[in-house]
Amino acid sequence: MLRTRVLTAFVLLLVLVSAAAISTQLLVALGAAFLGVTLFEWLRLAGVPARVALAAAAAAAGAGLWAELIGVRPLPGVLAGLCALACALWVGIGVLLTRAQRQALALQRSLLVAGALLLAGTAWFALADLLHRGALWTLSVLALVWLADIAAYFSGRAFGVRKLASRISPGKTWAGVWGAVLAVLLVTEAVRWLWPAAALWSTQLLIAAPVLGLGILLAFVALSIVGDLFESLVKRQAGVKDSGNILPGHGGVWDRIDATLPALPLAVLSQWTIVSGWHHG
Repeated sequence: MLRTRVLTAFVLLLVLVSAAAISTQLLVALGAAFLGVTLFEWLRLAGVPARVALAAAAAAAGAGLWAELIGVRPLPGVLAGLCALACALWVGIGVLLTRAQRQALALQRSLLVAGALLLAGTAWFALADLLHRGALWTLSVLALVWLADIAAYFSGRAFGVRKLASRISPGKTWAGVWGAVLAVLLVTEAVRWLWPAAALWSTQLLIAAPVLGLGILLAFVALSIVGDLFESLVKRQAGVKDSGNILPGHGGVWDRIDATLPALPLAVLSQWTIVSGWHHG
């Protein structure tokens, strides 16, 4: 299974790099496709009929992509508000997860559907904004999510004893959490010292605000874990192991980007408020 996961991840990375080498518009289209499939999987797990979920996901992804390609984007203040709202909702979901760990909790379909549209939609707008800052800038955000995930996996396997949320995702441990935090902090600090002029989100964040930047990186890892656990809770309620089967070794697309969805709005919100202001390209 690990070999299959690694191979699939390598292919996905190759596709991303190839798209970046061709054009930003192709990357935008790829992002729209990923988030569209994620929205479909989320709605299906919420109990929405397949045809309705497919129509809603296709319409949302198509509308988002079309608006982006013709240059219609949310005003800076609107996107800032959406990202702030999304971050607040993900924090609220984190609180909800602590309750779900203590007692059985049933998530209402209406709330799951509303959450899917709002949170996946905001992630799309955040991703588009990141892409307009450049492929390397965007990759620097995504790579931190991947780094946290990989570090959590291996540190959890090596040292994991105490469970993080046994009722939600029995495989996750506190050792995995600390491994993810340590990896992200060490790597971002090392890159900042070795390559201070790099157009990387974490590097410019730490240069602009060294102490607050570390706090945001901690929140970044925490929210990525919340995104992962939330999807696990939704799947557990739906009685399925994976959100889909489109990605060998990973399951569905939501399985692959569950931790990314909360990270994107936080990255965009922090780059606007701390790093260099809103991007107008």
